[in-house]
Amino acid sequence: MMLIEQTTVPLAALPIAGFRDHLRLGTGFADDGVQDGVLEASLRAAIAAIEGRTGKILIERAFLWRIEAWRGLGDEALPVAPVGAVTALRIHDAAGTGTLIDPARYRFVPDEHRPRIEATGACLPSIPEGGHGEIEFTAGYAPDWGGLPADLGQAVMLLAAHHYEHRHAGQAPAEGEMPFGVSALIERYRTVRILGGRRG
Repeated sequence: MMLIEQTTVPLAALPIAGFRDHLRLGTGFADDGVQDGVLEASLRAAIAAIEGRTGKILIERAFLWRIEAWRGLGDEALPVAPVGAVTALRIHDAAGTGTLIDPARYRFVPDEHRPRIEATGACLPSIPEGGHGEIEFTAGYAPDWGGLPADLGQAVMLLAAHHYEHRHAGQAPAEGEMPFGVSALIERYRTVRILGGRRG
């Protein structure tokens, strides 16, 4: 399985000015924009870390999920949430030739934690040996920062500030660790995975 991000978070969607205010950086100087690259990098790192921890996509973008075999015959849970729409399903044979599947053969089932596609008939289209399926979809809470849930937005600001303040000190959080305030804010968004990712 492989999740591919087809579009990235646009710079215009990042709260650079708001993050500068959060850090209480001075303004009105000739070199105000010098720090913008560092601020952007800190925000992107925080967004990626929170998305990785929660399985929730913050800013809307397009994804492609490649899978070698369905986990169930009749449905398949998508790897992240919230998903706005499934835009295509393709089945590729061992030679790499892809076939676009008629949308009438499956339906998208939204869910806060485990959105999925379901077969409208007995089962999803079969994936041949050596081949793979590809599901294209859009995911994210909002197209811009203003549409995010307030607690997730605050969590990003706190974690981005942590990255920014420790960027030269080698004191970034160890892998799998986050400042307590961030962990508390994102806890309710974390997906409980049951039976290897299947719905429980």
